[in-house]
Amino acid sequence: MDLEQFAHSVFDAQPFSQYLGARLTGVGQTSAELSVTITDQLKQQHGYVHGGVLSYLADNSITFAGGLALGGNALTSEFKINYLKPATGAVLVGRAVAKGVGKRQAVCQCEIYSVQDDQETLCAIAQGTVVSARS
Repeated sequence: MDLEQFAHSVFDAQPFSQYLGARLTGVGQTSAELSVTITDQLKQQHGYVHGGVLSYLADNSITFAGGLALGGNALTSEFKINYLKPATGAVLVGRAVAKGVGKRQAVCQCEIYSVQDDQETLCAIAQGTVVSARS
């Protein structure tokens, strides 16, 4: 099974990702891109996308980038997120890259963008550690 097939098989097995309508839109040896279409159900009382949705996108993007870099099964050990601007628009995109990869862990960074009419606005930056889930 190639890298993209493997990544999609893992992603397709995630009920929560399916519930949010998330999509795995790009994979590389040490990177991943996920996207979520912004709907009213994902917004908070001010009309912005709820921070929990941005956190999901950061966490899952980081875990995919780290997991691919580590060669398979992985879990988030920790992550931190900084919200920069309220998320609006049509789509959210999370792009993560493994910046440091060891035998059992990868440190990854993720940028979250809101997209409207092909214009991207940086909304959040996250960093996290992903660990191999192999026993």
